[in-house]
Amino acid sequence: MRVLLTGGAGMLGSSIAAEWRVQRPLDELIVATRQDADLRDRTQTREFFAASRPDAIIHAAAKVGSIQAKIAEPTTYLLDNLLLDSSVLSAAIELKIPELVYVSSAAIYPAEVRQPIVESDLLGGPLEAANEGYSLAKIAAGKVCEYASRQFGFRYRVVAPSNLYGPNDDYSLGHGHLVAAAIAKIHAATVAGNPTVEVWGDGTARREFTYVVDLAKWLVTQVGSLEDWPEVLNLGCGTDHSIAEYYEVAKKVVGYTGSFVFAPSKPSGVPQRLLDSTHARALGWNPTTSLEIGMAASYAKFLTSPLAERQ
Repeated sequence: MRVLLTGGAGMLGSSIAAEWRVQRPLDELIVATRQDADLRDRTQTREFFAASRPDAIIHAAAKVGSIQAKIAEPTTYLLDNLLLDSSVLSAAIELKIPELVYVSSAAIYPAEVRQPIVESDLLGGPLEAANEGYSLAKIAAGKVCEYASRQFGFRYRVVAPSNLYGPNDDYSLGHGHLVAAAIAKIHAATVAGNPTVEVWGDGTARREFTYVVDLAKWLVTQVGSLEDWPEVLNLGCGTDHSIAEYYEVAKKVVGYTGSFVFAPSKPSGVPQRLLDSTHARALGWNPTTSLEIGMAASYAKFLTSPLAERQ
């Protein structure tokens, strides 16, 4: 089997590539890079896909960022993701590639919704304002997957992971997600000897973060057999924590001795986002990495990066 992976340099994509080599050495994995094609360009994308001739696609490429970045650049997050997804999905449909896994996000669900969130809650209410542009793009692409499967008989399925963290996360200050931002900020404060670290919000908002390696390991086993999947599949670890709790674990992992200063006037997103992953559990999804072990592994990898030395 020949599988094409987009977003191979990202946190999830790089983990999938690493797991693929371990679990499926006889199946060819083509990792698309920016040098191969600008996936926002429909012509370049189609030509690269046609030359690659994959049997399936894992589409993990996306423009992602923190709440701060999405608030500052909503137009960019909407347009870049629309262009990217349109190019990839159009090429897949035109070339009649039979199977595709589209990596979406828990941000596709309404801001005010029951917890934990089930797949049928999609389109059940207004989106979180800070994520709206990004979320709209992911919803649109998910609908294309649904329509293409129905119209052409393809197996195009959408995974909606919880927030992810782990090796190769984006630790750049101002762009990283919660766990990566906590590690980077606390590491920088430790190096500089700063006695306090600022945390956006009051620390009470709750989030579910799944260790990316757990997700990658499972997704690698599923490619080639998506017939029993629903159109959208939630994938979360099943446990959420407050923002303050994530910072406390990061503090322990880094060895920081200072304290936190909360900024309630700064946005922290919806009060809670926890996924119901019952359907995925029935398919064998069973993440096992604890938060402290996962964050310790993430910090160890962060320390090997040039970014750690610059902070």
